[in-house]
Amino acid sequence: MEVRSENSIQVRSDKFPSTVIPRTRLQVWFFRVCSSILLWTCLVHIVAVAELWHPRLLTGFTSRISWITRPPLRLQHSLHSPPPLVPSRYYRSNGFLKVSCNGGLNQMRAAICDMVTVARLLNLTLVVPELDKKSFWADPSDFEDIFDVRHFIDSLRDEVRIVRRLPKRFSSKYGFEAFQMPPVSWSNEKYYLEQILPLFSKHKVVHFNRTDTRLANNGIPLALQKLRCRVNFQGLKFTPQIETLGRKLVRILQEKGPFVALHLRYEMDMLAFSGCTHGCTVEEAEELKRLRFVMFEADRYAYPWWREKEIVSEERRQQGLCPLTPEEATLVLQALGFTKETQIYIASGEIYGSERRLAPLRAAFPRIVSL
Repeated sequence: MEVRSENSIQVRSDKFPSTVIPRTRLQVWFFRVCSSILLWTCLVHIVAVAELWHPRLLTGFTSRISWITRPPLRLQHSLHSPPPLVPSRYYRSNGFLKVSCNGGLNQMRAAICDMVTVARLLNLTLVVPELDKKSFWADPSDFEDIFDVRHFIDSLRDEVRIVRRLPKRFSSKYGFEAFQMPPVSWSNEKYYLEQILPLFSKHKVVHFNRTDTRLANNGIPLALQKLRCRVNFQGLKFTPQIETLGRKLVRILQEKGPFVALHLRYEMDMLAFSGCTHGCTVEEAEELKRLRFVMFEADRYAYPWWREKEIVSEERRQQGLCPLTPEEATLVLQALGFTKETQIYIASGEIYGSERRLAPLRAAFPRIVSL
């Protein structure tokens, strides 16, 4: 240390060693560590004393701490594994039911619900259904391409046994041929118990080669109706890829404002199915008539009058049996209060008549979206 005096002004100069600054930082760090340890020690003692005086005083606080540091075993299990399976229903199977669904996706979905219900009623083992690949839609998708097979099997195991394929002894490679038949449309449980169940005693495997509307909608036991609903809303789950695409589509639509998903039911196959030709040209009406006879030529049980006589389109329309035309759907949406700013997502296939029939809808709702 030096003290110098220059013109009656004292100047003091301190020369500190170079090791003082690092030592000061070390002391600060050491003080912080000791303080933290002391604070946590005090906190532990306070909690312990409080538990002795008032056991319930800090129950919620301590349980929250333990939950954060170590979640309950049930939660730990759910984070690393799927939910537990429902217990299987044990029963003596009367045979194997193989089904080939026909129609569009909604029609096949309803048929799957019916076939699961039939298998439950007759104590059968259901083979994962085959989807239609030869109809008007020509969709090559298999069941596992659209639905989650594992979920389908596991979620319904307490009602019916479902297998991916027939045992080898019932394979065509070994010379076995399943008995094929289309069950009668709109049949109740009495028909299946009295006429279908005995077939399994004889053939062991029965193949339903058509499944559309083969179970009555009304007049069947409530338990069967509940199973139908359970299959539709719980058992049939789309694959993760389809669900991801669906969520993405909804998110894109929502980002652009309110939207309405409109299924016009005005595709070529639907018009041929119903025999409704209102608003179509003469050439279009003839085309629909030809398609209608092709679609139902192979099924003698479903709606036989369609092949026995001509369908008068206007009569069916007056009876309320025809789908709304695009022009009529436009009027309904306007009457419900939807404005031009509303997005209209066309959730259906190609509209018969294409842009000519969509013109009124597009004029009233310019923001039409379709895939």
